[in-house]
Amino acid sequence: MDELVRGLSKSQQAELAEDHGSNPSTGPTMGDVVAQRYNRRDLLKGLLAVPAIGAVSALAIETVERANAQAMNTSTTPSFNFTEIPAASQERDQVAEGYDADVLMRWGDPVLPGAPAFDPRNQTAAAQAMQFGYNNDYIGYFPIEGSSEHGLLAINHEYTNEELMFPGLGRQDTRTVAFRGMTKALADIEMMAHGGSVIEIRKTNGKWAVVPNSRYARRITAETPMEITGPARGHARMRTSYDPTGTLVRGMLNNCAGGRTPWGTWLTCEENVNGYFWGDMPESHPEFRNYRRMGIPGRWYNWGTYYDRFDVTKEPNEANRFGWTVEIDPFDPTFVPKKRTAMGRFKHEGAAGIVSGTGHYVIYQGDDERFDYVYRFVSRNRVTGNRAQDQHLLEDGTLSVARYDADGTVHWLPLVFGQGPLTAANGFQSQADVMIETRRASDLLGATRMDRPEDIDANFRTQRIYVMLTNNNRRTAEQVNPANPRADNRFGHIVEMIPPGDDHTAATFRWDILVRCGDPSVAGVGATFHPNTTRDGWFGMPDNCAIDGQGRLWIATDGNSPSRTGRADGLWALETHGQARATSKLFYRCPAGAELCGPEFVPDDTSLFVGNQHPGEADEENPNAQPTTFETATTRWPDFRPDMPPRPSIVAITKRGGGKIA
Repeated sequence: MDELVRGLSKSQQAELAEDHGSNPSTGPTMGDVVAQRYNRRDLLKGLLAVPAIGAVSALAIETVERANAQAMNTSTTPSFNFTEIPAASQERDQVAEGYDADVLMRWGDPVLPGAPAFDPRNQTAAAQAMQFGYNNDYIGYFPIEGSSEHGLLAINHEYTNEELMFPGLGRQDTRTVAFRGMTKALADIEMMAHGGSVIEIRKTNGKWAVVPNSRYARRITAETPMEITGPARGHARMRTSYDPTGTLVRGMLNNCAGGRTPWGTWLTCEENVNGYFWGDMPESHPEFRNYRRMGIPGRWYNWGTYYDRFDVTKEPNEANRFGWTVEIDPFDPTFVPKKRTAMGRFKHEGAAGIVSGTGHYVIYQGDDERFDYVYRFVSRNRVTGNRAQDQHLLEDGTLSVARYDADGTVHWLPLVFGQGPLTAANGFQSQADVMIETRRASDLLGATRMDRPEDIDANFRTQRIYVMLTNNNRRTAEQVNPANPRADNRFGHIVEMIPPGDDHTAATFRWDILVRCGDPSVAGVGATFHPNTTRDGWFGMPDNCAIDGQGRLWIATDGNSPSRTGRADGLWALETHGQARATSKLFYRCPAGAELCGPEFVPDDTSLFVGNQHPGEADEENPNAQPTTFETATTRWPDFRPDMPPRPSIVAITKRGGGKIA
């Protein structure tokens, strides 16, 4: 692995780590299931070979036909109203005509009162701890007094790119290059650039701005004290020399997507935590199997050189304290963040919540790795509307993992100690063990191995759930058959789930594929966009998503590039209902090298916030591309000054003259 990752950026390492995978389960892959179940659209478009048609029951076809007809007949979703922009890759970002895309917050901008101005050539950990962090991902808007023009943004800072952050450094990503330029001072800056930010913003005369010296302003870092709650709290496997009680932990790491709760808290999700640990753990160690399943140690950072807690040979339990969903009150800067262990430990991409018709709070989560799983958490107690009381809902509940069957049924398999194979015979002594080793428990239950599930969102109007499956290029040619044309799935697809009677706690749902991504003009790709989708409108690698106030689906991508798709990443509007279902249009395009993250609408849809992460990175699919650095980035967005590096930033999008987006 070390030879393979030599010279790669952090995002490229994550891609390779996910491609390598860590799931030894022999359970069915999503490709296996799709091979058995397809819908009427596939037959009509001729995407499946004739011999496969006879293998599908009339009942299966009728079931899908009925579901699609129902969606068409009941849809009130309007079409997206904007002029599509061209798909390309350029130094600058671009938004649809008639809209403004204004940079709101950049890496290094002041967050806390007294924060110094950003000086990229004289960075310090103390300054970074008060400034906006690096690689902004999830964005959550929390209105103040219900306003769509005054509120808080809670923003994740996922990871750092040393080669783009620090002058003259170059890539410092593996032990193969011996981290030759790294120092403790630089590592400390990285640690302060992780975590999250809370900023207060206000819209005045149609333009958004950060409210300076806000009483809500907060920075959360890799050192912020946090509380462990739920089944794993106090467990022996959570105890360290720093915290012999197993109830407290410093910081959160690699926070990717997230979510908002009805009681006004921010859910932020730890993803690729394996990359922060190093050291060699012998196979005889009790945690060896657990850590191997999580890809620990990943050795992407050299923090273990300076801090024992990141070295598994010195603190073998520390890594168990990461990989959780964290709940934070953005309105209280003194709030101690809570790691909610009842929601499982894996590489969390997001936390899409919805109140079920039963009154329980339900959260859908993806484990962002090839051949890993989709999860659902159901709170034990019901939502009350009392904020203080509801803030404890995520401490207790049932986590389940999804099995997608060929008849179009999703079965939710509870991850409960003592049930089925989750017993002492398989190494589980308590519910804490099941949550710490959520992945292995799911393997034993026979969950469906998915094509890298990333963000998930629940549509509050239609009650449908959308799962972004980014890609899976490990699908082999041997798996190809007339019913499964997606071997080497480089472009991903989107799965739609439908709960019965708005009951998100039900044991079984229905499922379908909304769209298979990629270039529809290339027959071998097998994309299934609506024929009205233009050559600019199709996309690959769906990552984040958002539901606007009208119940419409928006897709943010990660992985488009000039050599891979001939375009940059961006934000696409995707129809989910009616005759235009699976029609997509490009609304916003990232600057070169960036991926789009965290699309978030204000309640009345008059503003949209998006994040551009790691602008300036090289085209990872181009074998001739030179590594990018602080000095040689592919763009200097958003400042375009020779003394400034590219800076991950939040962009506020508004319609000129006012009005709703699209």
